[in-house]
Amino acid sequence: MRASLVLVGYARVSTSEQETKAQVHALRRFGVRRLFSEKGSGVGPRPELRRALSVLRPGDVLVVYKLDRLARSLKDLLSLLDELGRGGCAVKSLTEPIDTSSAIGELVLQILGAVAQFERSLIRERCDAGRKAAMARGVQFGRVPLLQGRARDVAGELYALGLSYNQIADLFDCSYFAARSGVRRSLGLPPV
Repeated sequence: MRASLVLVGYARVSTSEQETKAQVHALRRFGVRRLFSEKGSGVGPRPELRRALSVLRPGDVLVVYKLDRLARSLKDLLSLLDELGRGGCAVKSLTEPIDTSSAIGELVLQILGAVAQFERSLIRERCDAGRKAAMARGVQFGRVPLLQGRARDVAGELYALGLSYNQIADLFDCSYFAARSGVRRSLGLPPV
């Protein structure tokens, strides 16, 4: 049996352009000797987090710079907390008052996780509402169609006469997909 607990650190940034240096420095200053670091979205696979979890033993503490580096949703957070709790381990955040080695710390962590998920949901709702309002004003998202106006109408007429999308693409010097999109728009169908 080990004489003392071990602090295992985990640092993560969301994109390859970002750096973990600030997180790593703070974790080292706190006393973390074993550290796992990765670059990538919290949504996808997190192999270094899995490695960090695999080295934890009962009584150890997983230390993160900030809670959102550990989990991206309340469900993910609660799942990780459950996994750590079953293993007899705790979580400590350096920038938030979170330390699950106590009951009050665990409660605070769950409340903050719920608030963070609520905030993400509000942001998603506002983005959706803004996108719908923009579309109602006539704003088009995505690339500008290659076949527009009269060219699109002619493409639709040629298709009605029996030409294939490939033949129309050759005539208009565009891709098969641009020709298909133009024909569908000329027929009043949504582009695929």
